Amino acid sequence: MAIKHFLQFSDFTLDEFEYVIERARIIKRKFKNYETYHPLLDRTLVMVFEKNSTRTRLSFEAGMHQLGGAAIYLNTRDSQLGRGEPVEDAAQVMSRMCDIIMVRTFGQDIIERFAGHSRVPVINGLTNEHHPCQVLADVFTYIEHRGSIQGKTVAWIGDANNMLYSWLQAAQVFGFHVNVSTPKGYEIDQSLVAPDNTQYTVFPNPSDACTGADLVTTDVWTSMGYEEENAARLKAFDGWIVDAEKMKRANADALFMHCLPAHRGEEVAAEVIDGPQSVVWDEAENRLHVQKALLEYLVLGKLS
Repeated sequence: MAIKHFLQFSDFTLDEFEYVIERARIIKRKFKNYETYHPLLDRTLVMVFEKNSTRTRLSFEAGMHQLGGAAIYLNTRDSQLGRGEPVEDAAQVMSRMCDIIMVRTFGQDIIERFAGHSRVPVINGLTNEHHPCQVLADVFTYIEHRGSIQGKTVAWIGDANNMLYSWLQAAQVFGFHVNVSTPKGYEIDQSLVAPDNTQYTVFPNPSDACTGADLVTTDVWTSMGYEEENAARLKAFDGWIVDAEKMKRANADALFMHCLPAHRGEEVAAEVIDGPQSVVWDEAENRLHVQKALLEYLVLGKLS
C-alpha cells in the first residue's frame, strides 16, 4: 500500500475526514469512560520539534501512550538535525526505527522533503504555511457543538498565517465559507491558495467579516519566528481585536475559537475568550482526540 501522509489539510478527502472525525468521537468517548483502548500496542511515534510547543507535544505524546504505543521526543538540540544532517537522511533513518512520525518545523518544503524519503506516514504538527491538525480539531469541535459545518460561515480575523491557509483548504473539503479580514500588508499569499478555491471572501473591515458568522476565530498577532516584527504588528493590527461588539455582529449562536496561546487585550478581549460563546478549552482538548484518530488511521487504515 502507498504511504499516506497528512502534510496539509487537502491531503485527505471528505470521506477520509468523515471517517477520522467519527473515529475521534468514538475514541473520545472511550477516553471519557476510562476504557482501555490499545490499537497501537508496540507501535512507536517519533516527534521531531524544530519549533516550541505545548499543545502539539502534549496531545501527540499523551495520545500515543493512551493508544498503547510509545512516543519519542526529538528536537534539534538533541538530534543530528541540529548539526546539519540532511532532512532526507534523517527521514531515512528515523522511518526505519518507528511506525509514524510527526514533524513541527519551519518551511513546508522541509516536511515535504522529509515525507518524500520516509518509509512511514508523516504528520504535519505545524509549519509556517499550514497547521492541519489544529484546524481538524477546530472542525471537530464545531461539529460537536453545532452539528455539520457544511454551508456555515467562519470568520477569520487576523493575519494570513498557517491557520488561515488550513481553514481555506478545509472550506473546500467540507463546503463552508470563510470571511477573511487581514490588516493591510498582511494579506493572503495567493500562491498558498488553490486557484479554484471560491470558498472565501475578503473584507477590509473585520466587523463586516463577522457579520452573520457561525464561528469567529483568530490567532496571536505575532506568530513564532516573527517576534522582531512585534511592535510593527501591534500598530498594524489596531482594530482587529475580536471583542464583544464584533461577536454581536455574528449569529446569536456563533462560537469563538482560538488555537492558543492567547493574548487577552490584543487579538481577543477577555470577555470573549472567557465568555459563554468561547469553546477554546474544548478546542484545545480535542487536539488529543482527533490526533489519536489520525494516528490510528495512518498506521492501521480504516477499521471495520
